[in-house]
Amino acid sequence: MELPEDKLRHDAARLKVLIARHVCYTGSVRGQLILDNREEYLPKFVKVMPTEYRKVLEGLAKR
Repeated sequence: MELPEDKLRHDAARLKVLIARHVCYTGSVRGQLILDNREEYLPKFVKVMPTEYRKVLEGLAKR
């Protein structure tokens, strides 16, 4: 299932915020590296969701 482009952008923006908060709270060097090289690291992240939820999204997309 492919997600709409706007949903992918939203997910990428949310991921950036989550990693930035992690870096802020922990001083994570690796987190900062990921933020500094987002375009390189973004494809390495995978969105995981329950199978049933995915089916619901697919059903909504068909409408």
